[in-house]
Amino acid sequence: MAYSLCSTLDGAKELKKELAFLSAISAVLRKFDGVDKKRSAEQKHSALKQILDNAVKAEDVQDIFKMAGLERPNIGLLSDAFLEDVRRMEKKNLAVELLERLLQGKIKAQTRTNLVQEKKYSDRLIEALRKYHNRMIESSQVIEEMIQMAKDMQEAMKRHEELGLNPDEEAFYDALADRPEVLLSMGDATLKKLASELTEKLRNSTTVDWQFGESVRARMRILIRQLLRKYKYPPEGQEAAIALVLAQAHALADDWSARV
Repeated sequence: MAYSLCSTLDGAKELKKELAFLSAISAVLRKFDGVDKKRSAEQKHSALKQILDNAVKAEDVQDIFKMAGLERPNIGLLSDAFLEDVRRMEKKNLAVELLERLLQGKIKAQTRTNLVQEKKYSDRLIEALRKYHNRMIESSQVIEEMIQMAKDMQEAMKRHEELGLNPDEEAFYDALADRPEVLLSMGDATLKKLASELTEKLRNSTTVDWQFGESVRARMRILIRQLLRKYKYPPEGQEAAIALVLAQAHALADDWSARV
């Protein structure tokens, strides 16, 4: 109301973008905190989607981050600046759900071809949210846990370089080392060699429809078993390792076929 009375003044024009930003956020929050507390899940998701689209899509003239003078967030990286903005949100329950959505998307995108890492981060997110929903931790605590998870995932993107492996080899390395005692028994250098050779031979053995042929899968199980014996992989849990490696190969099969 006050702005409408003085909007033609030069000093007021400078505040136009900032007021538009605050108005957009205020409208969403009013809807979220309205009289009807029994808002349906669909309406709740719609409110979150509106905030998320405005905050991170950043494709058109209604980019509210730009209007507020903030750097455009890179959701692929979940930048520190964006995470800090979420941390400062007054509506903590909304921040929790926003982070949940972002992390679910990031887990799916970043770990889709690494089964062990996908399970690791999915389980971690589920456990953090379980504690929050059971009131074992406050909203501010779960927000910090989720922000730390986002940062850990960002660091994990460079992990294969530190290991000296490519992403496919890292995925098999993780599958082989799923049991902590395996790494202690074999040593890091030997496990890396096994992961590299396993990746190469499985990729070369993959056919377009191998996932659907039991005879092909049987041959691949034999190949995996032979390599495990060659590198003296611990016999305890070997069958579980073969099953996990085969599942990991299945997860990579489409990518391998596309590269041919």
